[in-house]
Amino acid sequence: MSYAARLRGIAGLLVWVCTPWVFAADLVPKAPPDAMKLTAQDYAEIEQLAVRYAWLLDRCANGGYDYADLYVADGQFSVAEEFGAPPEKHRFTTKGREALAKAAGGDGKGGCADPKTQLGYGLTHIVTNHMIVATKDGAVGKHRLLTVGVCGYPHAMELQGGYEDEYVKTKDGWRFKTRTHVFKAAPSLQFGVCANRDPP
Repeated sequence: MSYAARLRGIAGLLVWVCTPWVFAADLVPKAPPDAMKLTAQDYAEIEQLAVRYAWLLDRCANGGYDYADLYVADGQFSVAEEFGAPPEKHRFTTKGREALAKAAGGDGKGGCADPKTQLGYGLTHIVTNHMIVATKDGAVGKHRLLTVGVCGYPHAMELQGGYEDEYVKTKDGWRFKTRTHVFKAAPSLQFGVCANRDPP
């Protein structure tokens, strides 16, 4: 093998090895120099906030208000197609305690609406791969969302995008300031292929 061919081979290998690290750098932002110092307790509480979200969203606890109380008073939930999408690109947004409780299945009177009328009926949410990065005012985070019960089949599962969050520390602990479900509905089994099918 010639010297030039060896150089081309080495260069190709470096591109192959380093490219994933470049992508990883884009996906895993670094904390800014003036970021607040997060303790192990802070990380644990933020992780528990995300876990409680999944449990409460699946159960319409306390008329949806237990879910709403995971947010600050003017907290916001939205849906977008891509991570990092600006607010004007979000296809759905709901804000404030009453609206959030209703989004979690509440009927606005302290009870719960018929679950069969709710978007995502029968799904169990599983959050995973949680990444948390400190900011000047709190933290931001991303993680993946898996759902079980897709298309009415109890053991069917699909990846339904993930979440992009802003967290703030309040007198009552860590809360969501904003949470965006990053999800493309069109290729989804639950909301695409099976959307107009009768359940099994």
